[in-house]
Amino acid sequence: MSGYEAACGLLPESIRAAVRQLPGETARSACEFRLRLGRRPSVTMPEGERDIPGTDRVGTRDLARVLEIATQASPYSAAAAISQGYVSAPGGVRVGLCGRMRRGAESAWTHAGLTSVAIRIPREVKGCGEAFCARPFHSTLIFSPPGAGKTTLLRDLVRLLSDGGERVSLCDERGEVAAISETGFGFDVGGRTDVLSDRPRHEAALQLLRTMNPQILAMDEITDPEDAAACRSAAGCGVALLVTAHGDSLAELREKPVFRQLFEEGVFSRAIGIRMGPRGREYREAAL
Repeated sequence: MSGYEAACGLLPESIRAAVRQLPGETARSACEFRLRLGRRPSVTMPEGERDIPGTDRVGTRDLARVLEIATQASPYSAAAAISQGYVSAPGGVRVGLCGRMRRGAESAWTHAGLTSVAIRIPREVKGCGEAFCARPFHSTLIFSPPGAGKTTLLRDLVRLLSDGGERVSLCDERGEVAAISETGFGFDVGGRTDVLSDRPRHEAALQLLRTMNPQILAMDEITDPEDAAACRSAAGCGVALLVTAHGDSLAELREKPVFRQLFEEGVFSRAIGIRMGPRGREYREAAL
């Protein structure tokens, strides 16, 4: 099942039927589905949002239905993630939640007050990382604005490096990169990749360093000082890093406290920036 199909499967039935009527180009390029209370559902494209034809305004039942499907009818089991504003659904799909979230019985989170959901569509683009996986592999930071394809490039680089003979350990906190399920991996992350999911990135990184003896440690969207400390620990062990971060430019990242020390200590050897251009994604590589 493709990421697009997995994301479609989380929509309420009436909206799902309308989405299946969208042109093929929309299915190939769509980044997210957005449902907002009292508004028509929309699909986010690289150039912006579009209303989905043939749909009515979103109601509270529609939003509750998304949460029900995403949590497999058990929102209480996903309470910890919901409290952070998202749910990891099967197929590597992340569902962002917004509204007036309040505590219910026994301090469990409920969907009362839910006003918006953003269903992010994961992509597997095999081959997009081929230009960036020369050996020996040097610690690499991938950066871009949200939705430009950081996770997609990370996933393909993990696959290429792993199948090329490297031991790769992947910290997959939200289950988006590998999409582990009871039947295996939803995405191809290579034959020599060890994945630890559903744990905070920095905790997973330190555990993988202790237990799996990786040659490359991969993490998606580092944001916290603890993540930066885990990167320094890996570098101190001689392990190459492959991580992503939100940012429009290297100059912007250098001003962020989380990254400043990493740059000053030379933890990363290169950076790959991604932007959406007239012909799609554009990659720019720079030595650090």
